[in-house]
Amino acid sequence: MAKIDPEIVAEEDSLWREFWSTVQRFSPEQFAEPGYFEERWSAKDAVAHVGTWLAEAGAALEQIHGGTYVPPNPAEVDAMNERFLSAMRDASPEDVKAQAIAARSRMLHAWTDAPADDERSAGWIRKSGPEHYREHLPRLEEWLTELNGRRPAG
Repeated sequence: MAKIDPEIVAEEDSLWREFWSTVQRFSPEQFAEPGYFEERWSAKDAVAHVGTWLAEAGAALEQIHGGTYVPPNPAEVDAMNERFLSAMRDASPEDVKAQAIAARSRMLHAWTDAPADDERSAGWIRKSGPEHYREHLPRLEEWLTELNGRRPAG
């Protein structure tokens, strides 16, 4: 079993709780409304994006543990983002949320089996977890504030 850096564990857990708390504050209608990003993403799309990268991290950690890991080509990250978004586009909001929770659980479980002091494992955790939550949290908060500030028509 890997020796997991307690600082990364604490950071991942704290930022996940903040991220998830923010997600839970969206009404169902707000969650699906486009506008989170210029590309017409909704908060649902943002959660799907984070969730699919958590799933990717879990798979990478399992590959690292099994000795079969091949890092993704950095030039393919945008294409991966498009594939992930396309795969989750028609999923229900409930399924998107469940997928993100399950993907995080899988990632955390795979992390416990990753080789001790392996920078590749720590890198996947940081990039897909705390850094990713930190990247999306400000805009989620802004988008929620924008949506809550709108006055109903009529």
